[in-house]
Parts: sequence; C-alpha cells; structure tokens
Amino acid sequence: MTVEEFKLPDVGEGVAEGELVSWLVAPGDRVEEDQPVAEVETDKALVEVPSSYDGVVEELFAEEGEMVPVGDVIISFRVDEDGEAAAGDDAEAEPEPEPDSPDESASEPTTEAADAEPDTPAGRTFAPPSARRLARELGVDVAAVDGSAPGGRVSEADVRAHAEGDAGSAPEESADAGTEPRPAPTPTDVGSGERTSAVSKRGDDDSAVSASTTPADGPEPAGRETTLATPATRKAARERGVDLDDVPTDETRDGEAFVTAEAVNAYADALESAESTPEPEPVDVDAGGAAAATVGRPSDDGADAPAATADGDETVPYRGVRRTIGKQMERSKYTAPHVTHHDTAEVDALVEAREKLKPTAEAEGVKLTYMPFVMKAIVAGLKEYPYLNSELREDDEEIVLKGAYNLGIAVATDAGLMVPVVEDVDEKGLFELADAVNDLASRARERKLKPAEMKGGTFSITNFGAIGGEYATPIINYPETAILGLGAIEERPVVRDHADVASEFLDDSDDSTVVPAPTLPLSLSIDHRVVDGAVAAEFANTVMEHLENPLLLLNE
Repeated sequence: MTVEEFKLPDVGEGVAEGELVSWLVAPGDRVEEDQPVAEVETDKALVEVPSSYDGVVEELFAEEGEMVPVGDVIISFRVDEDGEAAAGDDAEAEPEPEPDSPDESASEPTTEAADAEPDTPAGRTFAPPSARRLARELGVDVAAVDGSAPGGRVSEADVRAHAEGDAGSAPEESADAGTEPRPAPTPTDVGSGERTSAVSKRGDDDSAVSASTTPADGPEPAGRETTLATPATRKAARERGVDLDDVPTDETRDGEAFVTAEAVNAYADALESAESTPEPEPVDVDAGGAAAATVGRPSDDGADAPAATADGDETVPYRGVRRTIGKQMERSKYTAPHVTHHDTAEVDALVEAREKLKPTAEAEGVKLTYMPFVMKAIVAGLKEYPYLNSELREDDEEIVLKGAYNLGIAVATDAGLMVPVVEDVDEKGLFELADAVNDLASRARERKLKPAEMKGGTFSITNFGAIGGEYATPIINYPETAILGLGAIEERPVVRDHADVASEFLDDSDDSTVVPAPTLPLSLSIDHRVVDGAVAAEFANTVMEHLENPLLLLNE
C-alpha cells in the first residue's frame, strides 16, 4: 500500500503561510486528481487547494483554523487500488505463524532495526509537521524515532524523548574529545503563541517553582508537548488562563491528545477551587502567567466565564487578508509622508453624458458607472504630471516614472479592502473599462481574484462616496506615490455666473448666484517625498477639467 503525502503548495507569489479555513474531504473519502480538498486563506485571497493524486484520504495533518507554512504536509492519500492494498495487508500478516521457528523469529527484530523505520505502510514514518520541524531543529532523524501514538505515529514528545536519550549517552563518547554533549532540550510551550500558563510544565529546570505553582489539592497538570483542540477551545483556554498542554484528557484524535472546552473549564474550576486555599508564598511563573490565571477571575464555582468577557468583548484572529492590509497600511503611512489635497468638480456635463451613454452600454450588456470616466480623466492627468505615476526606490536613489497606466480600484469585501488592478487604462474604451471594473469588483467580493490581478498598479482609486461621505485622507497603496479618493456625487450649492443660469427670479443687477448642481468631491493623497503640493494641485485641476468637460475624454 502506497501512501503519498501532499504538502501545502505556494498558492500565490510570495505567500509563506496560509490559514486552513475548511476541509472539503475527510479520512476515507475517495478523491480524484485536481479535486479541491481544502480551502486556504492566504494574505492575498481565499483559494481552493486541489489534490495531486487519485486515491483515498488517509490522514489530515492540520486542523481547521490552523496556520500552516507553505511546504508542510497537510494531507496524505492511499493511491493503490483496494486489491493491492489488501494484498499488502496479507503480506504484513504472514509472519504471524513463525513463532514455531525460533531462528526466523529471532532474526526479524534485526531486520526491523536495520530499517530504522516504524511499522507503517510502505516503510513510512507518520509524523505531523510540527514534529518534523522539531526533529530538524534538534538534529533528529524522524525515521529513527519510535512512535508511541496509534499506528506508530511520531509525536513531538517522542522526538524530544529520542533527543534526550541521545544526549544522555553522549557524555561518555564526547568526554575524550573535550566537547560538551548537546544539552537535552527544555520542554517549551510549543505552538501556544502568546498564551500563558497557570502552572509550569513538568521537566522544568526549576522544580521548586513548578511545585509551588500547583496547589497541593489541585489537579495534576498533564504536561504534554502537543495538544489538539478547536479554535473555540483554544480561545476558552486563553480566557481562563489555562495551558492546553496541562489539561487532563482521555480523548485522542489522530494519535494526539484532544481537549474539549468542557475539559478546559473543569480544569480551570479545579485550579480556582484549589487556589482559594491560601498558599504560603505564591511564586510568579513565566513573567506573570500565574497572576494572569487568577487576577480578576471570580472564585465561585458557578462562574465559568472570566470577568474579561462580562462586557461581551469578543476576540477576532488578526491574520490572513486583514493582517496583510494592516501591514501594508502601516508600511505606507510610516514610510511615505502623506499630504492630502481636496477639491470639488462640478460635474453637470458628466452626469448628462453618462445618462446619454447608458442605453447604449446596456444594449451591449455593460453597466456604465462614473468610474470609467474618472479613470480616463486620471490618465490625462498622469500623462501631464508623470511623477504621480511613479515609484521611489530609495535603495537605488532613483524615482521610476512608470510608462504603463495600471489603475488599482479599491473594493470593500467581507475580508477587508482589496485592490484589483485594471491594466493599460489608456488603451481601453469606456465600455471596456466598465466591464473590467465590474468583473474585478465582483470577483473580489467573491474572493476569487488571482494574486496576479492585485499586482502591478501604478496609481489607485478609492470610491468611499459609494457608501457615503465627501472627503477623506486616503492612505497611499505603497510603493505607489498617489491615490485619489472619490466622494459621493450629489447636488450641492455652487456659485454660477448670472449669464449661465436661466431663471426669471434672478436680479439682473447680480453678477452671480448660488444654485444647486451635481458635484464630485476629490481627495488626493501624495507621497510628499516625490510629489510637491503645487504639482498635486495642478494634477487635480487637470482631472477636474476632464470631468467637467467629458468631451475631452475622447482624446484619451
């Protein structure tokens, strides 16, 4: 029986890890090549990961909600036919009657020891990615580790035990060479992130501290190295100040200890009950871990929830697309000195031109918005003021004036702001631009954009007016040097010359008057290292000129 491991592929350029959002298959399911087996959210998009094999799902190595590095094994498949697998099973069962021949039975352990492989199908070693990483860090051959979990699966604890065994025998061998043996690794809270624990793990160097943090009548901490749990259970453990690795449990999943939220609450309640008896001298563990587990938490048995959640607070993971947006915004804001220029275009003629073109666009199956007109006006401005279509390369001490006009359109999605790019805007017509923008925006909201469709922008547009508002201070999509924000097109008071207004109620003696007219507020943010304020104002004037006189767009 052949079992093939499948690693998380690089689902996008520059992606280092992804969150396994959901499994689309389960152990025992038959899959075909290219069939999606999981949904993974990267820092760019939500993508489906297809299988590379025809076969049956053997094992899942990652939990839903877990962050998985690219290149780690996430799933394995049995790719042989059922008949071959059965034959393989029979072959493995053949040695059973051999106890009658002592010589042969004595020789079998020698053969297995020489192979240095756990008794797994096809000589494989079953181990989760975390155990394999730990083995590499400790210089341990994972194939030589005896797995204690069902099916011979190797856990992190097995790897550490193997490493400690090697370290224990090293002093005699290395004494003559005058080198110190590799110290046995100290148990650490692997994979727990920023969680703190109310107790120390067994095996800490400072045994006195470990003993003092567990009340005499309290529950015995399990002291595991690896624990499986759902994201909701991990959240409950953080809120109760409990280390999942210390929660006792008899449940297992995939050969590893599995802890439920009920077990976490029961363990936390037991700790609280024991802690209600004063200890002689409490010791601060892990720079405040014990305190974090007790301070502000009620001691009565009926309070399962910590005080921190009494106000209804909720924690949301900061990762994936949201984390990428945050890093990009931080990088831009603290790298490029922003200046925002505000102005307002009077767009009577633009509104009229769009109304005249809408029937023609609808006949061609195109939804015509104001965005294509704005994009064409921006290209006119960029051609005249190319520094707003540039990139500053500080390391090379140069400013690159881009020859392409690729405009990014900010789209609000459930996962956060995405900026798909419309390429070569100067070469497309209004209807073509409208179709491209509608398609990209729709797929962005459905999380179906390809990573390449969000790269290569030279200037960005954000249309916050579609939701509401007039002016803002948009953050530049670094390393671009400018971004234009659009307010809502609405009728606002404007001053017009008397000759331009036809009304019998106007006084002929007045040179001007105030009338309602559709206007478009503009907010232009620039990188002041590259673009001067005067240039920004002139660029805005050019954009407004083309919006107020849409016939000029025919030249673009």
